[in-house]
Amino acid sequence: MQKQYFNLMQFFDGYVRNYRRMNLSHLHNRSMFTKREIDYFANLGELLGFDAFVEDSKFDRIKGRSRPMDLSWWKWDARKDKENYLYLALHLERENVWSKDVDTIEKLFSKTEEAFIPHNVIGIQNIESFERIDFLNELIYKKNSIQKSNALMIYRYYDSDNDIERVDAYYFTPSGLMECRQALCKQDQSDYWFMCFEEEFAPFQGKEKVANTIKTI
Repeated sequence: MQKQYFNLMQFFDGYVRNYRRMNLSHLHNRSMFTKREIDYFANLGELLGFDAFVEDSKFDRIKGRSRPMDLSWWKWDARKDKENYLYLALHLERENVWSKDVDTIEKLFSKTEEAFIPHNVIGIQNIESFERIDFLNELIYKKNSIQKSNALMIYRYYDSDNDIERVDAYYFTPSGLMECRQALCKQDQSDYWFMCFEEEFAPFQGKEKVANTIKTI
């Protein structure tokens, strides 16, 4: 079957612009962040007409056992098959622990049965620093050259220079890395987390204006 690819960067756009609606504050623990973000994408899948399953599983041929999927979207169409799903439209993983970044990628790109190869994958991973991204992206490129999915990797890390959390998205097709975009995550005046794109963040725009003024003097 020809894979049905989504515009995953549009998904990232919605994730950023709707993050405040998840109502995550400084009082919530990391498990709540994981739950709310998975629930957001589960609801999105159902709105798009897919069957969404939290804590699904698929068989891993290398490990010889089933491995969990944080979230899956399955395509059902009784006109074409009244007993089986047509395909796995999306596999999503969400991970807080830095040391599990490679494991997250291995879950998304595991060797599995044909019916469980996802057409699209999304990984949301907290990482230690920006410097880790090149290594992880190279691993994704190698694995996706075999799996041939549409892939969106979202990395969240702390930027100590600006005292802010950064959220960088990288969009892959079977041909390789196609696009990247940067967002920021910060607490508002009521201590709830929100996201916005870097180019729309007013304090950063002010810094750029000052820098440009200095250059012209």
